[in-house]
Amino acid sequence: MSPVAFPMHRAAVLYGPKDIRIEDRPVWPPQYDHVQVAIKSTGLCGSDLHYYMDGRNGDFAIQNPLVLGHEAAGTVVSVGPGVKHLVPGQRVAIEAGVMCRQCNYCRSGRYNLCKSLWFASSAKTIPHHDGTLQDRMNHPSHVLHPLPDNCSFEIAALAEPLSVLIHASRRADLQQGQRVLVFGVGSIGILACALAKSYGAAQVVAVDINQQRLDFAKSNGFASRTYCLPTVDKAKTSDEQLRRSRENIQRVLADFDTPDGYDVVFECTGAESCIQMSIHAAVTGGKVMLVGMGSRNVMLPISAAALREVDIQGSFRYANTYPKALSLLASGKLQNIEKLVTHRLRLHETARAFDLLARGRDEQGNMVMKIMIAP
Repeated sequence: MSPVAFPMHRAAVLYGPKDIRIEDRPVWPPQYDHVQVAIKSTGLCGSDLHYYMDGRNGDFAIQNPLVLGHEAAGTVVSVGPGVKHLVPGQRVAIEAGVMCRQCNYCRSGRYNLCKSLWFASSAKTIPHHDGTLQDRMNHPSHVLHPLPDNCSFEIAALAEPLSVLIHASRRADLQQGQRVLVFGVGSIGILACALAKSYGAAQVVAVDINQQRLDFAKSNGFASRTYCLPTVDKAKTSDEQLRRSRENIQRVLADFDTPDGYDVVFECTGAESCIQMSIHAAVTGGKVMLVGMGSRNVMLPISAAALREVDIQGSFRYANTYPKALSLLASGKLQNIEKLVTHRLRLHETARAFDLLARGRDEQGNMVMKIMIAP
Protein backbone atom coordinates (compact mmCIF):
# COMPACT_ATOMS: atom_id res chain seq x y z
CA MET A 1 0.00 0.00 0.00
CA SER A 2 1.54 3.31 -1.07
CA PRO A 3 1.88 6.04 1.57
CA VAL A 4 -0.50 9.00 1.43
CA ALA A 5 1.17 12.10 0.02
CA PHE A 6 0.34 15.18 2.07
CA PRO A 7 0.67 18.68 0.59
CA MET A 8 3.56 20.82 1.78
CA HIS A 9 3.70 24.34 3.19
CA ARG A 10 6.38 26.76 4.39
CA ALA A 11 7.34 27.57 7.97
CA ALA A 12 9.88 29.99 9.43
CA VAL A 13 11.63 27.79 11.99
CA LEU A 14 13.92 29.09 14.77
CA TYR A 15 16.82 26.76 15.59
CA GLY A 16 18.77 29.11 17.85
CA PRO A 17 19.77 32.77 18.25
CA LYS A 18 19.39 34.54 14.89
CA ASP A 19 19.01 31.17 13.13
CA ILE A 20 15.68 31.13 11.29
CA ARG A 21 15.26 28.75 8.37
CA ILE A 22 12.41 28.60 5.87
CA GLU A 23 11.41 24.94 5.64
CA ASP A 24 8.88 22.91 3.71
CA ARG A 25 6.71 20.82 5.99
CA PRO A 26 3.76 18.48 5.43
CA VAL A 27 0.27 19.90 6.00
CA TRP A 28 -1.49 17.47 8.31
CA PRO A 29 -5.30 17.37 8.30
CA PRO A 30 -6.97 18.87 11.39
CA GLN A 31 -7.86 16.43 14.18
CA TYR A 32 -11.03 16.37 16.27
CA ASP A 33 -12.29 19.86 17.23
CA HIS A 34 -9.38 21.46 15.37
CA VAL A 35 -9.40 23.80 12.39
CA GLN A 36 -6.80 24.37 9.70
CA VAL A 37 -6.17 28.06 9.09
CA ALA A 38 -4.28 29.68 6.21
CA ILE A 39 -2.30 32.41 7.97
CA LYS A 40 -2.73 35.77 6.25
CA SER A 41 -1.06 38.18 8.69
CA THR A 42 1.20 37.83 11.74
CA GLY A 43 2.46 40.72 13.85
CA LEU A 44 5.92 40.41 15.39
CA CYS A 45 6.06 40.83 19.16
CA GLY A 46 8.74 41.67 21.71
CA SER A 47 8.68 38.13 23.09
CA ASP A 48 9.26 36.78 19.57
CA LEU A 49 12.24 39.11 19.30
CA HIS A 50 13.74 37.80 22.56
CA TYR A 51 13.55 34.25 21.21
CA TYR A 52 15.12 35.33 17.92
CA MET A 53 17.97 37.31 19.48
CA ASP A 54 18.79 35.08 22.46
CA GLY A 55 17.12 31.71 21.82
CA ARG A 56 15.11 32.27 24.98
CA ASN A 57 12.50 34.52 26.55
CA GLY A 58 13.27 34.94 30.24
CA ASP A 59 13.36 31.49 31.83
CA PHE A 60 12.11 29.72 28.71
CA ALA A 61 14.85 28.57 26.33
CA ILE A 62 14.07 26.72 23.11
CA GLN A 63 14.74 23.00 23.44
CA ASN A 64 13.79 22.06 19.89
CA PRO A 65 13.09 23.97 16.65
CA LEU A 66 10.23 26.42 17.14
CA VAL A 67 7.94 28.43 14.85
CA LEU A 68 7.39 31.89 16.36
CA GLY A 69 4.40 34.21 15.97
CA HIS A 70 1.17 34.55 17.96
CA GLU A 71 -0.50 37.77 16.78
CA ALA A 72 -2.34 36.46 13.76
CA ALA A 73 -5.44 36.13 11.60
CA GLY A 74 -6.29 33.99 8.59
CA THR A 75 -8.87 32.00 6.67
CA VAL A 76 -10.35 28.64 7.59
CA VAL A 77 -9.22 26.01 5.05
CA SER A 78 -10.74 22.89 6.57
CA VAL A 79 -12.35 21.72 9.80
CA GLY A 80 -11.88 18.52 11.75
CA PRO A 81 -14.60 16.27 13.14
CA GLY A 82 -16.80 17.87 15.78
CA VAL A 83 -16.41 21.46 14.55
CA LYS A 84 -19.84 22.99 13.95
CA HIS A 85 -19.44 26.75 14.31
CA LEU A 86 -16.72 27.41 11.71
CA VAL A 87 -16.69 26.68 7.99
CA PRO A 88 -14.07 26.81 5.21
CA GLY A 89 -13.63 30.31 3.86
CA GLN A 90 -14.45 31.99 7.18
CA ARG A 91 -12.02 34.65 8.38
CA VAL A 92 -10.77 34.25 11.95
CA ALA A 93 -8.38 35.67 14.53
CA ILE A 94 -6.19 33.13 16.32
CA GLU A 95 -6.01 33.16 20.11
CA ALA A 96 -2.66 31.49 20.76
CA GLY A 97 -3.25 30.29 24.33
CA VAL A 98 -5.08 26.99 24.79
CA MET A 99 -6.51 26.30 28.22
CA CYS A 100 -7.67 23.04 29.84
CA ARG A 101 -11.28 24.25 30.42
CA GLN A 102 -11.47 21.97 33.48
CA CYS A 103 -9.58 23.63 36.35
CA ASN A 104 -10.93 26.17 38.82
CA TYR A 105 -9.22 29.05 37.00
CA CYS A 106 -10.83 28.08 33.70
CA ARG A 107 -14.24 27.55 35.27
CA SER A 108 -14.09 30.94 36.99
CA GLY A 109 -13.22 32.75 33.75
CA ARG A 110 -9.54 33.33 34.57
CA TYR A 111 -8.16 30.82 32.11
CA ASN A 112 -5.04 32.92 31.54
CA LEU A 113 -3.90 31.53 34.91
CA CYS A 114 -4.60 27.89 33.96
CA LYS A 115 -1.60 25.82 34.99
CA SER A 116 -2.10 23.52 32.00
CA LEU A 117 -2.37 26.34 29.46
CA TRP A 118 0.00 26.09 26.50
CA PHE A 119 0.81 28.96 24.21
CA ALA A 120 1.70 28.72 20.54
CA SER A 121 5.23 30.07 19.89
CA SER A 122 6.30 29.72 23.53
CA ALA A 123 9.11 27.46 24.76
CA LYS A 124 7.47 27.10 28.18
CA THR A 125 5.98 23.69 27.37
CA ILE A 126 7.97 20.78 25.96
CA PRO A 127 7.50 19.75 23.25
CA HIS A 128 6.92 23.29 22.08
CA HIS A 129 3.78 24.31 20.20
CA ASP A 130 4.50 26.09 16.92
CA GLY A 131 3.24 29.59 16.27
CA THR A 132 1.81 31.35 13.25
CA LEU A 133 4.86 32.16 11.10
CA GLN A 134 3.88 29.45 8.65
CA ASP A 135 1.50 29.14 5.73
CA ARG A 136 -1.01 26.92 7.56
CA MET A 137 -1.73 26.01 11.15
CA ASN A 138 -4.01 23.53 12.89
CA HIS A 139 -5.54 25.00 16.05
CA PRO A 140 -8.39 24.18 18.48
CA SER A 141 -11.68 25.59 17.25
CA HIS A 142 -12.72 27.17 20.57
CA VAL A 143 -9.88 29.69 20.42
CA LEU A 144 -10.61 30.88 16.88
CA HIS A 145 -12.71 34.02 16.64
CA PRO A 146 -14.70 35.13 13.56
CA LEU A 147 -13.75 38.54 12.18
CA PRO A 148 -16.22 41.39 11.68
CA ASP A 149 -16.78 42.03 7.97
CA ASN A 150 -14.98 45.38 8.03
CA CYS A 151 -11.88 44.13 9.89
CA SER A 152 -8.84 43.32 7.74
CA PHE A 153 -6.46 40.46 8.54
CA GLU A 154 -3.76 42.96 9.43
CA ILE A 155 -5.93 44.89 11.87
CA ALA A 156 -7.33 41.64 13.29
CA ALA A 157 -3.79 40.53 14.14
CA LEU A 158 -3.70 43.46 16.57
CA ALA A 159 -6.44 41.76 18.61
CA GLU A 160 -3.78 39.80 20.49
CA PRO A 161 -1.75 42.75 21.85
CA LEU A 162 -4.94 44.76 22.30
CA SER A 163 -6.30 41.90 24.41
CA VAL A 164 -3.38 42.40 26.81
CA LEU A 165 -4.58 45.96 27.43
CA ILE A 166 -8.27 45.09 27.61
CA HIS A 167 -7.44 42.57 30.32
CA ALA A 168 -5.26 45.09 32.17
CA SER A 169 -8.00 47.73 31.88
CA ARG A 170 -10.53 45.35 33.37
CA ARG A 171 -8.15 44.62 36.23
CA ALA A 172 -7.77 48.37 36.80
CA ASP A 173 -11.52 48.98 36.41
CA LEU A 174 -10.71 51.78 33.98
CA GLN A 175 -13.59 54.25 33.85
CA GLN A 176 -14.70 57.16 31.71
CA GLY A 177 -13.34 60.47 32.93
CA GLN A 178 -10.21 59.08 34.58
CA ARG A 179 -6.74 60.44 33.91
CA VAL A 180 -4.26 57.93 32.52
CA LEU A 181 -0.46 57.93 32.30
CA VAL A 182 1.39 55.38 30.15
CA PHE A 183 5.05 54.52 30.60
CA GLY A 184 6.55 53.27 27.33
CA VAL A 185 5.08 53.90 23.89
CA GLY A 186 6.06 50.83 21.97
CA SER A 187 3.19 48.88 20.42
CA ILE A 188 1.71 47.90 23.79
CA GLY A 189 1.96 51.43 25.16
CA ILE A 190 0.34 52.93 22.06
CA LEU A 191 -2.51 50.43 22.38
CA ALA A 192 -2.86 51.38 26.07
CA CYS A 193 -3.22 55.02 25.06
CA ALA A 194 -5.71 54.23 22.29
CA LEU A 195 -7.81 52.02 24.54
CA ALA A 196 -7.90 54.59 27.34
CA LYS A 197 -9.09 57.22 24.89
CA SER A 198 -11.81 54.89 23.58
CA TYR A 199 -13.02 54.41 27.17
CA GLY A 200 -13.42 58.17 27.49
CA ALA A 201 -10.37 59.02 29.59
CA ALA A 202 -10.25 62.69 30.54
CA GLN A 203 -6.51 62.84 29.82
CA VAL A 204 -3.98 60.42 28.34
CA VAL A 205 -0.28 61.24 28.63
CA ALA A 206 2.83 59.23 27.81
CA VAL A 207 6.43 58.99 29.05
CA ASP A 208 9.36 57.34 27.26
CA ILE A 209 13.08 57.78 26.61
CA ASN A 210 12.57 57.78 22.82
CA GLN A 211 11.54 61.16 21.44
CA GLN A 212 10.65 59.76 18.03
CA ARG A 213 8.14 57.35 19.52
CA LEU A 214 6.68 60.09 21.69
CA ASP A 215 6.30 62.32 18.62
CA PHE A 216 4.49 59.43 16.91
CA ALA A 217 2.15 59.04 19.88
CA LYS A 218 1.32 62.74 20.02
CA SER A 219 1.07 63.46 16.29
CA ASN A 220 -1.36 60.58 15.80
CA GLY A 221 -3.53 61.57 18.73
CA PHE A 222 -2.76 58.65 21.02
CA ALA A 223 -1.50 60.95 23.79
CA SER A 224 -2.34 64.60 24.42
CA ARG A 225 0.99 65.33 26.12
CA THR A 226 4.33 63.54 26.28
CA TYR A 227 7.56 63.69 28.24
CA CYS A 228 10.95 62.37 27.18
CA LEU A 229 13.06 61.18 30.10
CA PRO A 230 16.78 61.86 29.87
CA THR A 231 19.09 58.86 29.64
CA VAL A 232 21.57 58.80 32.51
CA ASP A 233 24.19 56.47 33.92
CA LYS A 234 22.97 53.66 36.14
CA ALA A 235 22.60 54.66 39.79
CA LYS A 236 25.32 53.30 42.08
CA THR A 237 22.97 52.38 44.93
CA SER A 238 19.33 51.43 45.39
CA ASP A 239 18.73 54.52 47.51
CA GLU A 240 20.10 56.73 44.75
CA GLN A 241 17.88 54.98 42.19
CA LEU A 242 14.78 55.48 44.33
CA ARG A 243 15.64 59.14 44.86
CA ARG A 244 16.16 59.69 41.15
CA SER A 245 12.86 58.02 40.30
CA ARG A 246 10.96 60.20 42.77
CA GLU A 247 12.60 63.39 41.52
CA ASN A 248 12.13 62.46 37.86
CA ILE A 249 8.42 61.78 38.19
CA GLN A 250 7.95 65.00 40.16
CA ARG A 251 9.35 66.87 37.16
CA VAL A 252 7.12 64.89 34.79
CA LEU A 253 3.96 65.59 36.80
CA ALA A 254 4.85 69.28 37.06
CA ASP A 255 5.33 69.43 33.28
CA PHE A 256 1.92 67.80 32.81
CA ASP A 257 0.32 70.26 35.28
CA THR A 258 -0.94 67.27 37.27
CA PRO A 259 1.08 67.36 40.51
CA ASP A 260 -1.33 65.04 42.36
CA GLY A 261 -0.85 62.24 39.84
CA TYR A 262 -3.01 59.99 37.67
CA ASP A 263 -5.91 57.67 38.41
CA VAL A 264 -4.47 54.77 36.42
CA VAL A 265 -0.84 54.25 35.42
CA PHE A 266 -0.04 51.63 32.79
CA GLU A 267 3.59 50.55 33.18
CA CYS A 268 4.47 49.05 29.80
CA THR A 269 8.29 48.97 29.94
CA GLY A 270 9.21 46.51 32.70
CA ALA A 271 12.13 48.79 33.58
CA GLU A 272 12.85 49.14 37.29
CA SER A 273 13.04 52.93 37.23
CA CYS A 274 9.69 53.20 35.46
CA ILE A 275 8.01 50.82 37.91
CA GLN A 276 9.33 52.98 40.73
CA MET A 277 8.11 56.16 39.05
CA SER A 278 4.70 54.60 38.42
CA ILE A 279 4.01 54.36 42.14
CA HIS A 280 4.76 58.04 42.64
CA ALA A 281 2.83 58.91 39.46
CA ALA A 282 -0.42 57.42 40.75
CA VAL A 283 -2.83 59.68 42.60
CA THR A 284 -3.67 58.81 46.19
CA GLY A 285 -6.04 55.85 45.92
CA GLY A 286 -4.96 55.25 42.32
CA LYS A 287 -3.78 52.12 40.51
CA VAL A 288 -0.58 50.96 38.86
CA MET A 289 -0.96 48.23 36.25
CA LEU A 290 2.21 46.22 35.63
CA VAL A 291 1.96 45.30 31.96
CA GLY A 292 5.57 45.33 30.73
CA MET A 293 7.83 42.35 31.30
CA GLY A 294 11.43 43.28 32.05
CA SER A 295 13.25 43.34 35.38
CA ARG A 296 12.62 40.16 37.35
CA ASN A 297 13.33 41.71 40.75
CA VAL A 298 12.99 45.39 41.61
CA MET A 299 13.36 47.68 44.60
CA LEU A 300 10.03 49.44 45.25
CA PRO A 301 9.10 52.55 47.25
CA ILE A 302 6.50 50.41 48.97
CA SER A 303 5.63 52.90 51.71
CA ALA A 304 4.72 55.46 49.02
CA ALA A 305 2.15 52.94 47.79
CA ALA A 306 0.91 51.60 51.14
CA LEU A 307 0.45 54.95 52.91
CA ARG A 308 -1.47 56.37 49.91
CA GLU A 309 -3.43 53.19 49.15
CA VAL A 310 -1.99 52.92 45.65
CA ASP A 311 -2.89 49.49 44.30
CA ILE A 312 -0.10 47.71 42.39
CA GLN A 313 -1.63 45.05 40.18
CA GLY A 314 -0.13 42.42 37.94
CA SER A 315 -1.63 41.57 34.58
CA PHE A 316 -0.81 38.37 32.69
CA ARG A 317 -1.92 37.94 29.07
CA TYR A 318 -5.73 37.95 28.86
CA ALA A 319 -8.96 35.98 29.17
CA ASN A 320 -12.28 36.37 27.34
CA THR A 321 -11.07 39.47 25.50
CA TYR A 322 -11.02 38.60 21.79
CA PRO A 323 -14.66 39.43 20.94
CA LYS A 324 -14.25 42.83 22.61
CA ALA A 325 -10.90 43.43 20.90
CA LEU A 326 -12.21 42.59 17.44
CA SER A 327 -15.32 44.69 17.97
CA LEU A 328 -13.22 47.68 19.00
CA LEU A 329 -10.81 47.26 16.09
CA ALA A 330 -13.72 47.17 13.64
CA SER A 331 -15.61 50.06 15.25
CA GLY A 332 -13.22 52.88 14.35
CA LYS A 333 -13.08 53.97 18.02
CA LEU A 334 -9.32 53.30 18.13
CA GLN A 335 -8.47 56.25 15.91
CA ASN A 336 -5.35 55.95 13.73
CA ILE A 337 -4.62 52.47 15.07
CA GLU A 338 -3.72 51.32 11.57
CA LYS A 339 -0.68 53.62 11.73
CA LEU A 340 0.79 51.32 14.37
CA VAL A 341 1.79 49.01 11.50
CA THR A 342 4.88 50.67 10.06
CA HIS A 343 6.44 47.82 8.03
CA ARG A 344 5.21 44.85 6.02
CA LEU A 345 7.32 41.89 4.88
CA ARG A 346 6.74 38.36 3.56
CA LEU A 347 7.26 35.00 5.25
CA HIS A 348 10.53 34.32 3.42
CA GLU A 349 11.83 37.65 4.83
CA THR A 350 11.18 36.72 8.48
CA ALA A 351 14.83 36.88 9.56
CA ARG A 352 15.20 40.31 7.97
CA ALA A 353 12.01 41.43 9.72
CA PHE A 354 13.40 40.45 13.13
CA ASP A 355 16.70 42.23 12.40
CA LEU A 356 14.69 45.32 11.47
CA LEU A 357 12.65 45.11 14.68
CA ALA A 358 15.85 44.75 16.73
CA ARG A 359 17.40 47.87 15.17
CA GLY A 360 14.28 49.96 15.66
CA ARG A 361 14.84 51.86 12.40
CA ASP A 362 14.85 50.86 8.76
CA GLU A 363 17.52 51.64 6.15
CA GLN A 364 15.93 55.05 5.52
CA GLY A 365 15.94 55.96 9.19
CA ASN A 366 12.20 55.49 9.64
CA MET A 367 10.99 54.28 13.05
CA VAL A 368 9.93 50.64 13.31
CA MET A 369 6.88 50.07 15.46
CA LYS A 370 4.84 47.01 14.39
CA ILE A 371 5.95 44.67 11.59
CA MET A 372 3.39 42.48 9.86
CA ILE A 373 4.35 39.28 8.05
CA ALA A 374 2.22 38.14 5.09
CA PRO A 375 2.53 34.76 3.28
